[in-house]
Amino acid sequence: MTGLSVRMFNGIRHDDLTLAPLIAIVGSDGAGKTTLAASVCSALQGEGAAYAYLGLGSGALGLKIQAWPLLGPMLARRLGAKAKQARTEGERIPGVFTAAVIYGFSRRRVRRFKQMLALRKQAGVVICDRYPQLEIPGFYDGPGLSAARPANRFTAWLAKRELSLYHQMASYRPTLVIRLNIDADTAFARKPEHNLALLRQKVQATPLLRFNGARIVEVDASRPLAEVQALCVQLVRQLMAGGSA
Repeated sequence: MTGLSVRMFNGIRHDDLTLAPLIAIVGSDGAGKTTLAASVCSALQGEGAAYAYLGLGSGALGLKIQAWPLLGPMLARRLGAKAKQARTEGERIPGVFTAAVIYGFSRRRVRRFKQMLALRKQAGVVICDRYPQLEIPGFYDGPGLSAARPANRFTAWLAKRELSLYHQMASYRPTLVIRLNIDADTAFARKPEHNLALLRQKVQATPLLRFNGARIVEVDASRPLAEVQALCVQLVRQLMAGGSA
C-alpha cells in the first residue's frame, strides 16, 4: 500500500494464508462495539475465537481524571479542549506536550495491533473492537496528529511518524468489517457522558470508512442487542465455514 516495511509488526505478512480470519467491528460510540465484540467472541469461544481491543483507551482515562477530587473536572475540561483542537482541521496542534501525549496513545494502539496479529497465528478467528483507519484523521481511530497543523518541527516530525504507523496498520485489510449504523440521538441516549456534537461527527463519518477495500456488512445497531448479537455470530460462523458473509 505504501511500500513501508511490515517487519515491525512481528514479521507477519499480509498474505500469510495461515492467519486466522480478522473481523473488525466498527461504529460510533454508543453503537455497542465493545459489548458486541465481547459477546460474539464469547459465543464462539469454543470455536477458537479471540478478542482484540484496538482503541486508544483515552476516553476511559478522561473519565478517571474527571473523577479526581477538586481539580479533576477542570483538568478533564482543559485536556478535552486541547484534544478537540488537535483533531480539528485547520487548527494548530496545541503544543509539544499535547502532541507527545497523542503520539504516545498511538504507540499504545500499535502495541495492541501487534498483539492482535500474534493472536491471528493462534486463534480460529480474531474479533476486533475498533480498527485503525486513514481516511478520516483526528478522530474515529484515525491518526491523531494529521488533522490540525503542527506547531513546530518537532510536532511535525511526530505527526509524520504517527502517520507512517497508521499506514502500516491500515494496510492489513480485515477479512470482514461489521459496520454498526446508529443515529446520533440513540447513541447519545446510550452514552450520555459523551459529547453530542462529536457523536454526530462520528455518525456522519461512519459510512465513509472503507478500510482499505475490505468487505463490509452493514448492521442496524439500533435494533435490540440480542438480535444484533445473533446476526453477527451468524455472519462470523458463515465466514469461518468458508461461506459468504
